[in-house]
Amino acid sequence: MTESGSSSVAVFALGGTIAMTRTSGGGVSPALSAADLLTAVPDLSDVQAELRVHDFRNKPGASLNFSDLFELAGAIDNALSDGCVGAVVTQGTDTIDEVAYVLDLLLSGDPPVAVTGAMRNPTMASADGPANLLGAIRVAASPYARELGCLVVINDQVHAARWVRKAHTGSTAAFVSPDHGPLGHVVEGRVHIPVRIRLRSPVLNPDPSRRVRVGLATIAFGDDGTTIGAMAEHVDGLVVAAFGAGHVPDIVVPVLSKIAKRIPVMLASRTGAGPVHQVTYGFPGSERDLLARGLISAGYLDPLKARILLHVLLASGADDVRIREAFAAAGDTSELDVCDESEGIDG
Repeated sequence: MTESGSSSVAVFALGGTIAMTRTSGGGVSPALSAADLLTAVPDLSDVQAELRVHDFRNKPGASLNFSDLFELAGAIDNALSDGCVGAVVTQGTDTIDEVAYVLDLLLSGDPPVAVTGAMRNPTMASADGPANLLGAIRVAASPYARELGCLVVINDQVHAARWVRKAHTGSTAAFVSPDHGPLGHVVEGRVHIPVRIRLRSPVLNPDPSRRVRVGLATIAFGDDGTTIGAMAEHVDGLVVAAFGAGHVPDIVVPVLSKIAKRIPVMLASRTGAGPVHQVTYGFPGSERDLLARGLISAGYLDPLKARILLHVLLASGADDVRIREAFAAAGDTSELDVCDESEGIDG
C-alpha cells in the first residue's frame, strides 16, 4: 500500500484560522470551505488519493464543543467504514490539542486521523495552512501512520494527540510535545514515523445526552481553596493543576480532601512538562499526601488533557475503578517505544 494508490481520504473542515478571510468590520473570521482550502494547496496531485470533502462546521476553534466532536467522531467513523484509509480534520489552532485528544478517545479503528490548522490566516504573508493541510493529507494516506490513533500534523511534525500542546500564541512552531517529542515528520513529501505509542488511548463510548461538567482549577501562590470549593459545588469532576510535582498549599488540603470524597479529583502539574510524582515528598499538600487522600494522579497528562479524559469517562458512566485504570494507562511513563526507522518511513 502506498500513497500513490487509489485510496480515499476524508477531509472534514471545521473552520478556524486556516479558513479565515477578512471581514468588513475588521479582522478575520471563518469563511472558506473545504474545497477552497484544497484549491490553495500546491503539489496536492502528488498524493494521488481521492479526497472526499465535508464542510462540517464553520467556527473558530474556541467555539467548538463536545457535542460537535461527538457528531464529528460519528461522521469520521462512517467515512472510514465507507472505504477511506484515513481522515483529516481542519480547525482553529486554539483547541487542536484538546479536540485531537477527544477524537483519540472516541475513534477505535486503525486508520489515521490527522488534525491540522494554521497559525497564519490566508490573508497573511507565508500563510502556513496549505503546507499543513498537505502534510496532514499525506499522513492520513500513509500506511505507516496506522494504529497510532489521532494525530496532530502541523509544521511538518507528527504529534500524538495525548501529548501535544499549543505553546505559543503566534509562532508557526507553536505545537510541541514537551516530554516525548513528535512521533515523526513529513520530509520531502514522505512520512517518517520512527517513534510509536505502545498503548493506544482507551476507546470510550460517551452518552451525548449525559450532561457533564468538569472543572479545572489552577493552584496559584497564596491560594486558600475558597474558589476551588465554590467551583466544586457545580461540577461532576475536578482537575487540579498543582505546583511542581503535584503540590498545593497546606491550607487547601482539607478542601480537596472533602471534595475527593464526593467527586473524582485529578491531580495534574501546571508546569507544562514532567509527570506528577508519587512518593518523593511527604509534607502536607505534597503529592504523597494528596494521593493518600483520594486524589487521582494524571501522570504525564497535562491539566487540559486530564480534563478531557475525565469528561469523556464521566459521560461514559465510568465508576471510580474505571477512572483510575484509565488515568493509570493514559498517564503512564513507559508508553513510547523507539522502533527501527526503516520500519517507519513511508516512501
